[in-house]
Amino acid sequence: MTGGPLIVLVGPMGVGKSTVGALLAERLGVPFRDTDQDVESGTGRSVREIITADGERRFRELEHLAVARAVAETGSVLALGGGAVLHAGTRALLAGLPVAFLDVRVGEAMKRVGEGTGRPLLAENPQRLWQELHEERSDLYAVVARVVVPTDGRTPEDVARAVIDALELKKA
Repeated sequence: MTGGPLIVLVGPMGVGKSTVGALLAERLGVPFRDTDQDVESGTGRSVREIITADGERRFRELEHLAVARAVAETGSVLALGGGAVLHAGTRALLAGLPVAFLDVRVGEAMKRVGEGTGRPLLAENPQRLWQELHEERSDLYAVVARVVVPTDGRTPEDVARAVIDALELKKA
């Protein structure tokens, strides 16, 4: 690989992108970045605050800029927010990169995200809204992904191993 991230993780909220991403980075001996954290540190506000005050569209613009900066780096593991693939420019940035779509079923996701605390897009009826978001985005995840890794019933360590195996990466 000549440039860009070593691994990019996409998928719905609650799938474990940040947890698995940190494990992958540790196993591979490379830095880990989470674009939601990049947006928060760059603005000094939480994702919730940005979406509440400025709207989801503005957040997606900030997220796209964070993804653009992150994919310019070489040799990291990168976790994208659940809706990052909604931005056509972000999808274009991911073309040709080693992207893994971590997928999960709604029941498992609800165990992980609970009642939507800290998740502004799940403010009311989290299960129904999560399902709608997943249906809206799953084709976009699949379009940008080189591999799909189901996470239901798996530990983060198992998922990290499956990503490494699916992308045929060597451990550090």
